[in-house]
Parts: sequence; C-alpha cells; structure tokens
Amino acid sequence: MEKANKNRLFIASCLALITTAMTFAIRARLETVFGPEGVGLTLEQIGYAFTPAFFGFTLAMIFGGPLVDLLGIKKITWIAFITHAIGIVWTIMADSMTSLFLATLFIGIGNGMVEAALNPLIASMYSDQKTKMLNRFHVWFPGGIVIGSLVGWFIMDILGLDWQLMVATLFIPLVIYGVLFFGQEIPVTERVKLGISNKQMIASVTKPLFLFMVFCMLLTAASELGTTQRIESLLKTSVSSPLLVLAFINGIMALGRLSAGKVVHKLKPAGMLLYSAIFTLIGLWLLTITTGGMTFVAAAVFAVGVTFFWPTMLGFVAEYLPQTGALGLSIMGGAGMFSVSLVLPIMGKLMDNANATEALRTMSILPAILIVAFIGLNIYMKKTSKA
Repeated sequence: MEKANKNRLFIASCLALITTAMTFAIRARLETVFGPEGVGLTLEQIGYAFTPAFFGFTLAMIFGGPLVDLLGIKKITWIAFITHAIGIVWTIMADSMTSLFLATLFIGIGNGMVEAALNPLIASMYSDQKTKMLNRFHVWFPGGIVIGSLVGWFIMDILGLDWQLMVATLFIPLVIYGVLFFGQEIPVTERVKLGISNKQMIASVTKPLFLFMVFCMLLTAASELGTTQRIESLLKTSVSSPLLVLAFINGIMALGRLSAGKVVHKLKPAGMLLYSAIFTLIGLWLLTITTGGMTFVAAAVFAVGVTFFWPTMLGFVAEYLPQTGALGLSIMGGAGMFSVSLVLPIMGKLMDNANATEALRTMSILPAILIVAFIGLNIYMKKTSKA
C-alpha cells in the first residue's frame, strides 16, 4: 500500500468513471438519432436496445466482484478499458437495433467492470473515510454526465455535426485513464487486507440487513437512472433542450457530492437516504406539472434528491457491512443497474401508449416506497447504536 500512488490512482479512477458517465449522456442523446424521427425505432425498441448498458453492467459487477479478489483490481481495470474501447467503436458503426444492442452491451460491461474494480479500490485506499471518499469519487458520475451532455448539445445541436463525432469524444477520457493506470502499483482489496475468508464473505451477503439494502438499491437506482436515461423523451414537450436539463441535474449532483463529508457528519448514511427519497418524490411529481423554465426548478429538486443515493448506498454497505467485501459492493451496483434495465422498456411502453407524464407518475411510486423503507432503516440503526 505504501508503494501505491493514491493521488494518481484516484484521478485515474475518476477519469474511468467520467468515461462511464459520458456514455449515459451520449446514449440519452442517441435516443433521438435512432428514434421514430431518425432511424425509425419505437421508444420501446430503443428501451430494449439500451437495456444491455444496465444488465451488461450487472453481469460485469456480479462476476467482476468476486474476480477482483481473485485476479486483482489491476486486471479487472484493464478488462474495463478493453470492453469500453470495443463498445465505443461498435457504437460509432451502429445502424440498427441489433448493432446498437451489441455496442451497448460492451459499453455496459466496461462500465460494470469500472465499478467492480474501483469502488473496492477507493474503499481500500481510504478505509477510514469510505462514505466520504466514495461520494467524492462518484462526483464524477454526474460530472461526466454534465460533460457528455454539453458535448452532445454542442456537437449536434449547435455545430450540427454527425453523431459519430459525439461518440468518438469518449476516446479522450478512455485514453487518459489507461495511461494513468499503466504501470501503477495497485493495493489489494480491503477484504484481502483484513483476511476475511470467502465463506465469511458469502455468509455476509445473506444477512437480512444486506438483502434489505439490495432491495432498496433496486428502487434508488431506477428512480435516478431510469429518469435521467430517458430525459430526451420524458421532457421533449416540456423544454426545448432536455439535454441541458440533464446537464443541470448532474451539475447539482456533482456539487452536492463534493460536500458529502459535511452531510454525512450531520445526517449519517441512513439519514441521508431518507432525505434523498423525500426530495426525489417531490422532484418527480413536480416534473409532471411543470414546463419551460419551471422544469429546471423541478429538476433541481429532483437532483437534490438523487444526489446521494448511489454513493451512500455503497458507502453504507462498505461502512456497516465490510465483511461483504468487493462482492457486496458489486451486488449492490449490479442490482441497481439491473433494475434500470427493467424499467427502461416499461417507461418506453408507457410513453408510446400514453405519455411522458404517465411514465413520470409511475416512477414516483419508487421513492414513495423508499421513504417508508428508510424510515424503518433509521429506526433500526438508532436501536442498534444504543445496544
């Protein structure tokens, strides 16, 4: 661990996450390229073509999690780099639902491997500040979406250039993170460092508290990523440039995650999650009744809600269930992305058969359930802290 260059590894990890996040924003812009007014796919078909970004992510995390301990963080990181590169090239060549599906699958696997390798890396390097540093690391998920949104808006909407050029910009962070990781000494995972056996790790992921957090992850991830991934279709009748709303949401999220340390100190992870669910519900409801400039107000409330969901769910598991190791973090991330792969076609079908408002109303059910769940979590954590 003494040989590891923490700063370089942290920057490289952030750039890998930026690459991951930019794919989300650029894919959101591709919805109009391949949609009814472009290639001619229905919104439901696009939903299915985009699902590999999430179930591919899930598979990569579920298999990548245990492999992180077996093969090491470095090898999993290079698998992420290679699959990212294949996915970007294939996306540029995509011209149908099938080719878009396969390209998105490789992107999804690359994204999943990034999370499978680098969440344990951050937890291992900063073992005494897990929730804080995981939030700081995950600043660059919304940060990367802001970058990708602005790149897509500038290249396609302002300059009127081909969408393939927009996709090709993904090579910039990809190459940089590859260079930064090259030749570096990377520490072992925290589970390996603590000497926790495979048997103990597997037993830990069957505990009721962990299973409860997995259930909640299904809902938190779908609330956040299901909504933002389909922002173009959801808000196309509300505002002229939905991609700018996406950039606005993620700009707020990035700023919020930068201040995560102070919020964690005041609210604790369980309190942060309850507060997040409340604001997410209000934000989704407001998006169903606003247009024009007021859409940005509703989007701001939604952004405040989803800001801490993903990293705090991971931070909670890393902090209170460390025996679950890289497998636990991978199951959490995988469950989150799997849930998004389920809701995307459902949202597409709702928009095809009804409208965007109906899709948003349906999505608002998820944070409503989470409010109840996180009230229970807060009560449980207070009881256990007193015991």
